[in-house]
Amino acid sequence: MSDKKPVHPSELSINDGVFLVKLARKAVEEKILRGINIEPPRDLPEIFLRPGMTFTTIETLHPGGKTTLRGCIGFLAPIYSLVVSTIKSALEAAFNDPRFPPLRPEELDNIIFEVTVLSEPEEIIVRNRWDLPKLIKIGKHGLVVEKGWFKGTLLPVVPIEYCWDEETFLAETCIKAGLHPDCWLDPSVHIYTYEGRAFREKLPRGEIFERDMIREYQETCRRMNR
Repeated sequence: MSDKKPVHPSELSINDGVFLVKLARKAVEEKILRGINIEPPRDLPEIFLRPGMTFTTIETLHPGGKTTLRGCIGFLAPIYSLVVSTIKSALEAAFNDPRFPPLRPEELDNIIFEVTVLSEPEEIIVRNRWDLPKLIKIGKHGLVVEKGWFKGTLLPVVPIEYCWDEETFLAETCIKAGLHPDCWLDPSVHIYTYEGRAFREKLPRGEIFERDMIREYQETCRRMNR
């Protein structure tokens, strides 16, 4: 795969996103119900066989419509094909997220799957660290903060859920990396951005749609600022 260009999320159609979400759910259901590790479907379009990066997010749907996180794991480097990355990230999110116990069969009817396809992270280079927030667009970019062994990422969907501004997004990613909130001002800290598109079930096994994260961000901020 090393000679193939990694998939950029802008290359995907909505139907591609629907396929990936269904694949993520199938991988988890086959594993939990039958103990089977599924293989990638045969005769897939070339785009799914190229290197790709995905995160799978699993949420529990509660009565009244509220959801809570149940697992989220993925890959920030194109070490697998897009289809294999989706399968592996789904299984990791379901069974190996250290924040949660492994998913149980009785939960399958009450969980929502979301697959975010990422671009390769690119480092932001600035002479003045205070200029970093100007180069981040909420609803478009995810962030990676890295210093030595410390590394953390927050997906593009995270700041829209809390109406964070760019500086808060940077600070929270620093915290995720195990560093101080203002670590982004330190020239020895590397800051990367990547783009992402998120495809999600509306209900468990229901219709799949692409999230409009910029619109969601605007609506969240309006609601919180009332």
